[in-house]
Amino acid sequence: MAVQAIAKGVNMSPRKVAVVAALVRGRSVEDALVILQNTPRRSALPVLKVIESAKANADHNHGLKPATLQIIEISVSHGTRLKRYRPAAHGRALPFVRRTSHIRVVVDGEKREVKKPAAKAVAKKEEK
Repeated sequence: MAVQAIAKGVNMSPRKVAVVAALVRGRSVEDALVILQNTPRRSALPVLKVIESAKANADHNHGLKPATLQIIEISVSHGTRLKRYRPAAHGRALPFVRRTSHIRVVVDGEKREVKKPAAKAVAKKEEK
């Protein structure tokens, strides 16, 4: 079962975020977290947060073992672009674009065994 997490509108250029995403593509989640914690790039933090979010989603919402999680897919796409202007000589204004990114991470792993309720709890419910 594939579990995903998405971060939208990250205030960084997709080219810069894609370089960091390529470092962890196809690795285990634990390896990716260690790599990103030691990567000296500003875009490592949002990628780290999305991977941690995907790990939490898999653990809490889908019952997957956190130790067995693998990154199946990590993609970075263009977000909205904000057009801005910078002052220039002779009273002119030169346009530039503030770019944003969307980061999508898909992880997969082994399913955790579901614990059965204790016999005492079942017996108390039957008495009521």
